Amino acid sequence: MNWTAISVFIIFFLLVTVMGFYAARWRSGNLNELHEWGLGGRRFGTVVTWFLLGGDLYTAYTFIAVPALLYGAGATGFFAVPYTIVVYPFIFIVMPRMWSVARKHGYITAADFVRGRFDSKTLALMVALTGILATMPYIALQLVGMQAVLAAMGLKGDWPILIAFIILAAYTYSSGLRAPAMIAVVKDLMIYITVIAVVIIVPMKLGGFGNIFHAAQHALPKTFVLAPAAYAPYATLALGSALALFLYPHSVTGVLSSSSRNVIKRNAALLPAYSLVLAFLTLIGYMAIAAGIHTKNNTAAIPMLFLKEFPNWFTGFAFAAIAIGALVPAAIMSIAAANLFTRNIYKEYINPNCTDHQEARMAKLISLAVKVGALVFVVGLPSTFAINLQLLGGVWILQTLPPVIVGLYTRWFHRHALTLGWLVGMVVGTSMAVANHFKSSVYALHIGGHVYAAYAAVWALIANFVVAIVLTWVFNAAKVHQGNDQTVAADYHMM
Repeated sequence: MNWTAISVFIIFFLLVTVMGFYAARWRSGNLNELHEWGLGGRRFGTVVTWFLLGGDLYTAYTFIAVPALLYGAGATGFFAVPYTIVVYPFIFIVMPRMWSVARKHGYITAADFVRGRFDSKTLALMVALTGILATMPYIALQLVGMQAVLAAMGLKGDWPILIAFIILAAYTYSSGLRAPAMIAVVKDLMIYITVIAVVIIVPMKLGGFGNIFHAAQHALPKTFVLAPAAYAPYATLALGSALALFLYPHSVTGVLSSSSRNVIKRNAALLPAYSLVLAFLTLIGYMAIAAGIHTKNNTAAIPMLFLKEFPNWFTGFAFAAIAIGALVPAAIMSIAAANLFTRNIYKEYINPNCTDHQEARMAKLISLAVKVGALVFVVGLPSTFAINLQLLGGVWILQTLPPVIVGLYTRWFHRHALTLGWLVGMVVGTSMAVANHFKSSVYALHIGGHVYAAYAAVWALIANFVVAIVLTWVFNAAKVHQGNDQTVAADYHMM
């Protein structure tokens, strides 16, 4: 037991717990209404949205897994840096349209938009179920990241995780999205302090970055630099991940909680600061190699580096930053999944006449159920199971791009063609993951004696689009009814 680190950890954990419960009074609103509980009343300004999206996207698992990938696999781990660079222009262009049409029609989820745009309960249900499926293992992975730092301090077993998530469940239930929004400010400041300290102090101890890169090159002679055969997988991983990131329900929730479309644009301009942090964060994997960290469990490499290179009190601070970095996105993800279930399953199919109070109460209960489900992943199953499902999560969520993102610009695609395209994409992507035995998200196609390797989600999306395009022509030729669009062009530009 590292009691100094544990004591510092507990102090900061208690701080954010108090903030989580206090958040119910912050920017007070009627938390018995879903848009107040699940979207913070759509009133978050530039600063709060910046911290919320940062807390949403840069998670504990990012802090652990990205450098761990570099530690174990070399240059491939850097794909996370260009993908976050690509995603911000995407946010700037696309997400203000989503915010405007959602604000105009009171949409709370991406599936709400699909329901209104294409007049299809089935297609909206598919989008909602995909979002929930992709989110569950994502929440579980936050627990994997937290578990790694707790184990490094000597807190082994399941009880620390259980206590942490009981507390998380309590303040999420009471405060809704306001809780992670408030806590995200503390979390991001702690992450910045930790990364700055690591980037300055650890290289000084290890003889500078030149020595760090030399040690990494010696340890990873075949993967320190990308081989030509890895160019396409690297590029498609970056592109596919960038396109998928803001299809996840928690990302959409963060966007729709903003007070205006200009807030989203300003954040798209400011958020690349996180990419700079991520670039330094990724290099921690090479620092662990240079520091002589040896472990078969790559996830443990970063906590082991901190324990070796920092005093115990700062290690406790850094581990608290990582743990809080798990709680913030886990809270947002559970809220987003609850919004999807309540709006697009419960209200659509189970209780169409539910009151606002019933709708909000159901969302609160589902957010608890989602957390319990995530706990089952971590407590009852090997952590590799959650990681494997997360590989599928990226494949699955990208298949909602045609109705959600393309749908923001055109209604050319037929609603039935989009549904069948989604189905084909899901089958193709899942089959590729299974064929790889969940060991890799890159799949190699053998065509005409040539091998083309790329991110499985991209291959699946191509199949999705081909089916949707061909069947749109077929359904239109057969004069199959397109359904009625609830939106008009002006809705996508509303301030």
